[in-house]
Amino acid sequence: MGRWSDRLTELGVELPAVVPPAGSYVPAVRSGSYVYTAGQLPIVDGELVASGKVGGEVSEQSAQEHARLCAVNALAAVHGLVGIDSVVRVVKVVGFVASAEGFHGQPGVINGASDFIGEVFGEAGKHARSAVGVAELPKGTPVEVEMIVEVA
Repeated sequence: MGRWSDRLTELGVELPAVVPPAGSYVPAVRSGSYVYTAGQLPIVDGELVASGKVGGEVSEQSAQEHARLCAVNALAAVHGLVGIDSVVRVVKVVGFVASAEGFHGQPGVINGASDFIGEVFGEAGKHARSAVGVAELPKGTPVEVEMIVEVA
C-alpha cells in the first residue's frame, strides 16, 4: 500500500464501492494529470443518509458529517479510476448546500469535507474551494461535494 491508503487505514476509513451514477455521466474522469469527480452525495451502502435543507430540517453539525461522507465517496470515485495512492494533491473542492431561507453557514458545512481531506492528505490536501448555497439538490440531499485532484 502507499501513503494515502495507509493514512486512510490509520483513520479507520475504508473507501466504499463507487456510487453508481444517477444519470448520464460517470463518477470520475481523468484528463491529463487531473481527475474530476462528479458531485457526490452522502450515500452509505446505496442509501441516501439524509434529506432536507440545512438550517431547517438538517442541523449545520449534521450537514458537516454529510459533507464528510460526500468527500469519502468522491475519494472512492478517484480510487476506482486511478487508485488513491496516485493522488499528488487535492486541487479544488466544490460543495453545494441545500439551504433553508436565511441560512448562511455554507462554508462551515463544507468544512466537513475540507477537514477530512486535510486529515487524509496533510499539506497535499490544502485546496481551493467554493461553498455554494442552493435551493434544491438531487434526491433532496442537504449537501453535494465534487473535487479535482492532481494525479501522478
